Amino acid sequence: MTIEPRIREELHTLRHQVRHFQGGMVASVDGMVIAHDLPDIEPDGLAALTAAAIGVAQRLTEATGQGAFEESLTRGASGYIAAYSAGRRAVLTAVASPATNVGRLHFQARKAAERIGALVDAPARR
Repeated sequence: MTIEPRIREELHTLRHQVRHFQGGMVASVDGMVIAHDLPDIEPDGLAALTAAAIGVAQRLTEATGQGAFEESLTRGASGYIAAYSAGRRAVLTAVASPATNVGRLHFQARKAAERIGALVDAPARR
């Protein structure tokens, strides 16, 4: 059984838990889309950009002695893009409007990333 439906459920749950959440995506750390809920954003391009951004963020945390990468938040004029480590092999990317409560986004997305990481890192069943 594929994990994609379970990850899509997590993304839909985030949409219901966080007001002004515009969409989310889970991709492998090397930029391959696993699942997404992005109505107006091309997921393959976002996955590639997220992988590049995570690479830089990982180097930043290592270079400054802050430990392993956990999350990153980018604020643009029209909203937020947040990336959360989801286990060893994936990243959760969340897109939200400027009206989003960033604290709530972090709280809910961190929990979702933990559950998604467990799904992605679990050994495949035969």
